[in-house]
Amino acid sequence: MRHRADNLVILSGCSGGGKSTLLAELSRRGHATVEEPGRRIVRQETSGQGTALPWIDMEAFARRAVAMSLGDRENAPATGWVFFDRGLVDAASALHAVAADGLLHELKNSHRYNSRVFLTPPWPEIYVSDGERQHDFSAALAEYERLLRDYHALSYDPVVLPKVSVSERANLILEMLG
Repeated sequence: MRHRADNLVILSGCSGGGKSTLLAELSRRGHATVEEPGRRIVRQETSGQGTALPWIDMEAFARRAVAMSLGDRENAPATGWVFFDRGLVDAASALHAVAADGLLHELKNSHRYNSRVFLTPPWPEIYVSDGERQHDFSAALAEYERLLRDYHALSYDPVVLPKVSVSERANLILEMLG
């Protein structure tokens, strides 16, 4: 018997590792996708002079990401692969890192996704900062290590994607999911 969460697949890992590009490729191939909560929040906050931004108030930002991720998960299609550029675990991990919030540990038994999580590794050759990603590569690397640790602790099976073309990454993911 498949669980409701089996079709919900997380793309996580290092900032600037190619998740958004990979998500676009999976969408191009006809799969449902969900854009990263963090980027949506940054756009909303900067367009309205908000302060729930990771470089101003990381805790408020993480709490917004948790709420948005819960909504994204709830509204995801029940059938077919649904690929998330980050998700609830990433948001809860960030919140736990800045506020020692207990939600992260509750996720071991609730709000599950597919057990296989695909992580983009640190890839300095393609990493760029921009208006929505203002942290440097060392912060991205620390985030990657934290996420890898937290996904393992929550009994997920993290798969670190190779540094290959976006098409090859998409093929690998789809092959591994069956």
